[in-house]
Amino acid sequence: MLKIIKTTETQLVELTPATVESGAWISLIRPSAEELNEVEDITGAPQDFVRSALDPEESSRIEIEDNHILVLINVPVNHDSNVSEYDTLPLGIIITPDYFVTVCQEHNDVIQNFSESRFRYFNTWKRTRFLFQILYRSAMLFLKDLRQMTRRSDQIEQDLRQSMKNAELFQLLDLQKGLTYYSMSLRSNKVVVERLLRLCSSSQVAHLIKFREEDEDLLDDVRIEYDQAIEMAQIQTDVLAGMMDAFASVISNNLNIVMKVLASITIVMAIPTMVSSFWGMNVPVPWSANPAGFAIVGCIAATLTLCATWLLWRKKMF
Repeated sequence: MLKIIKTTETQLVELTPATVESGAWISLIRPSAEELNEVEDITGAPQDFVRSALDPEESSRIEIEDNHILVLINVPVNHDSNVSEYDTLPLGIIITPDYFVTVCQEHNDVIQNFSESRFRYFNTWKRTRFLFQILYRSAMLFLKDLRQMTRRSDQIEQDLRQSMKNAELFQLLDLQKGLTYYSMSLRSNKVVVERLLRLCSSSQVAHLIKFREEDEDLLDDVRIEYDQAIEMAQIQTDVLAGMMDAFASVISNNLNIVMKVLASITIVMAIPTMVSSFWGMNVPVPWSANPAGFAIVGCIAATLTLCATWLLWRKKMF
C-alpha cells in the first residue's frame, strides 16, 4: 500500500504520485513491486535502501549514500493482547533532500500513530524531528509491551502456583522468547540512536539532517526511553529465567514426592501379600486345622502392615 501525505498548518493533505510535492511523507506498507519502483523513481533513492526493510532478518543500522540516508530500526509487531507472542520487524526510514520515506512489511502501531487525527503533533517537512518522533514512538511501544509482559508473567505465575500445567509453562517460554527478540532489537536500536546523535553533531549530513535546538530534548527523551526499555527487558529476562528454573525445581520435587508416596504404598501392600503367600502354600502350615487360623493370620498381616506404615510415617515417607 502506497500512501503520500503532507502536513500543513491546518490539515493533513493526501497526495498522489502525480501530485507529490517536496516535504511529503511517502509511506509504504506491504508494497508491491510497482509501488517500490514508483517510489524509487520519485525519490531517486537507491533500490537496496527502499527494499531493505522487506527482509525480516535485517538488523538495525544507518547507511549513507550520496544524498540519501537509510535508518533501519526494529519495531514491535501488532499482536493480539490475549496471546503471549511478541516479535519485531524492520522499519526502514529513508531521508532524501525532498522526501521522507518509510517502508515496512506489515502494519504497525509506530506508523499508525501518525494519523490524520494527530497531524498537529508532527510535520512531514521537518524530517529530523519526524525521525526522532518515530524513534520515540517505537521506544514507547517497546515499554508498553514490556509492561504487558510483566503483568502476563505475574498472571501465569499465579496460575502455576495453583496447578502445574504444560500450557502455562509454554506461555512462559513464549514470553522468554519474545523478551529475547525485544532485548536484541532494543540494543541494536540504541546503537542506531547513538550513531544518529554523532551524525547530527557532524557536518557530514547537515544538508539532510538539520538538528535544531528544540530537537535536542526530544533526542534525549529517545535515549532515556531506550535505556529504560533495555533495563526493563533485562530485568524481566532475569526474572523469567529464575521463574522457569524455580518451577522446574518445583515440578521435579513434586515428581519425587509422588514417587516416594507410591514406593511407600508398594512396601505397605507387599507385607500382607507376602504373609498370605506363606499361608497359601500347598504344604502343612501353622493353624491350618484351627477354626480361628484365618483370623490369626489376618491379625499378623495387619500388625506387620501397621508397623511398616508407622515406621514409614516416622521417616516422613507419607
